[in-house]
Amino acid sequence: MNIDWDALVKTYDVRGLVGTALTTEIVTALAAGFVDELGAAGQDVVVGHDMRDSSPEFADAFAVGAQARGANVVSIGLCSTDESYFASGLFNAPAAMFTASHNPAAYNGIKFSRTGARGISLDTGLAAIRDRAKVYLAEGLEEVDAPGSFREEHILVRYATYLREMVNLDGIRPLRVVVDAANGMGGMTVPAVLGTGSDLHKLPLEIIPMYFELDGTFPNHEANPLDPKNLVDLQRAVVEHKADIGLAFDGDADRVFVVDENGDAVTPSAVAAIVARREIAREQATNPGASITVLHNLLTSRIVEEVIEADGAKPVKTRVGHSLIKDKMAETNAIFGGEHSAHYYFRDFWGADNGMLAAMHVLAEFGNQEKPLSEFARKYNPYFLSGEINSTVSDVAAAKARVVEAFADRATFDEFDGITAQGKPAEAGQWWWFNVRASNTEPLLRLNVEASNEDAMTQIRNEVLSLIQQKA
Repeated sequence: MNIDWDALVKTYDVRGLVGTALTTEIVTALAAGFVDELGAAGQDVVVGHDMRDSSPEFADAFAVGAQARGANVVSIGLCSTDESYFASGLFNAPAAMFTASHNPAAYNGIKFSRTGARGISLDTGLAAIRDRAKVYLAEGLEEVDAPGSFREEHILVRYATYLREMVNLDGIRPLRVVVDAANGMGGMTVPAVLGTGSDLHKLPLEIIPMYFELDGTFPNHEANPLDPKNLVDLQRAVVEHKADIGLAFDGDADRVFVVDENGDAVTPSAVAAIVARREIAREQATNPGASITVLHNLLTSRIVEEVIEADGAKPVKTRVGHSLIKDKMAETNAIFGGEHSAHYYFRDFWGADNGMLAAMHVLAEFGNQEKPLSEFARKYNPYFLSGEINSTVSDVAAAKARVVEAFADRATFDEFDGITAQGKPAEAGQWWWFNVRASNTEPLLRLNVEASNEDAMTQIRNEVLSLIQQKA
């Protein structure tokens, strides 16, 4: 079997085409490697999966490999990714979640967690799991003397109850909310958490569902709300229903995107600022005088850092990356972390990301005042962002060199994560920055630009793009 392990096992997870890159045999070998690397023999290991057609079979194959190496499999069945983090925290056990998140139906993958929902990356165990799996696949799986057990746990009601305790929505004004689940796991978790699907009391929310039927073929649109074309249906529905707010979840429902009553997007940076403000206030009320840290990756808007500082907390800038930010959450005891890609991390959710929890914070803050969302969110979006723009390039290093040369006399540079250029002050109150980062897995350069005015953002964006895309 000819397997491209480097393409399959990525920086933060496993992901590949079903039946070619990812098979049940490979999954079983990865399960065995996971149990061995984490020393989980004799301990519980949580296994959950999304609604993709291949996910149940892969979850079963993982259970085979994990039990063979002595782990006691705790199957939580259909779940969102943040439910798998909840289970990892609840049972104090490592976890494996079968999902390819926002990728098309032909893909699947695995998101691994250490005990307590802590992340695993190539540098912190994933490469070792891969290498162990290679051996098991080549030489066969050796069963231990005392194979593990298997049990099922239903956690949706406990998950919904936990989130309701973290964010109280009872006292907000009535809101009409359109939710696009994109046929992903939000179709199961939204009714449970925001509705009465888990027999919890009714909230002052009128939920208008879109594409709540679980369907891993994604018949309506891709479950990737980061792509503007996948927000069009939601934007239209919010206006048609005269709704107060729209929410879009990705396939495994760990990310949320927000649109206002006009159908315009509320940026993930604005959401991060709103949630940061609420979490800072909650910590100040609970632990008066305590030092408070909030993380944000270097690609979020400047407003995020400004809000954190204005509210009396310490902002800490991080590199981009799921497991990296989880590690930084633990290292700094940060109460919250926000990414430009709509991942939101919470200390009181084991440092893991949770799209539903972020959505609830937005509903709470917005619902405790009377302005429409477009007006309410404006103060959290005062600057001008390009959004992330990807360009396919044949020579990444040469493209980056062209950019540095062209801006050498106009900017200061750092290489904290890719290349970040800060414009040298031209006049008071006028500023811009951009970041160029190479993809970990593809021949892509990712560009993000922000400026104090729209003309500067547009000019810098166009100039850097032309340099990146210039033919050698």
